[in-house]
Amino acid sequence: MLRVAVLISGRGSNLEALLKAALPATFVGVISNRPGVGGLALAAAQGVPTRVIDHKAFASREAFDDALADALAALNPDLIVQAGFMRILGSRFVQRFAGRMINIHPSLLPAFPGLDTHGQALRAGVKLHGCSVHLVTEALDAGPIIAQAVVPVLAGDDESALAARVLIQEHRLLPAVVRGVAEGSVKLLPGSVVISPTLAVEPAWTTSALVSPPLR
Repeated sequence: MLRVAVLISGRGSNLEALLKAALPATFVGVISNRPGVGGLALAAAQGVPTRVIDHKAFASREAFDDALADALAALNPDLIVQAGFMRILGSRFVQRFAGRMINIHPSLLPAFPGLDTHGQALRAGVKLHGCSVHLVTEALDAGPIIAQAVVPVLAGDDESALAARVLIQEHRLLPAVVRGVAEGSVKLLPGSVVISPTLAVEPAWTTSALVSPPLR
């Protein structure tokens, strides 16, 4: 069974969606870079081991990366999921786990990488927005896209309204991708992904898909 470790920084709503999805996977640990966040309590309530590695306790970004990498390696995960993890990881870290780490990002990448994605979308005047799950590579938010889901940008939207609409899709998309990895429909490789043509929800699993798929 797929061994999954999850990285979080906050309330853990995407983590909760994963834990509730009855996936063919074992959650071997949840690690937060911030103490006391809601996601830690969610994981503990489901019997998933938790750990805090506070980035503020380290003198450098590299020292934090090394401590986090060692903690993850001890869990021996097949897949690492960044689910609202608000730290940029260095090249050495990413290389160590190449082909084993995915991230969910609240925009239709390559549009609006980085932070403030909903504000960026509103300021740009786009009519469609959404979320992406991608393979983590050394370049920020630039790894191969595994799946995307779209929401409309409505007249009168502010950042909060748009974020809430996108979050609903995040909670559907991320578990679907993890299921695909667990079942072998999505294969992760260092720097690339391979998606099976027999996948049941094929429209969701193309790197160019810009439709909200009927995820199961």
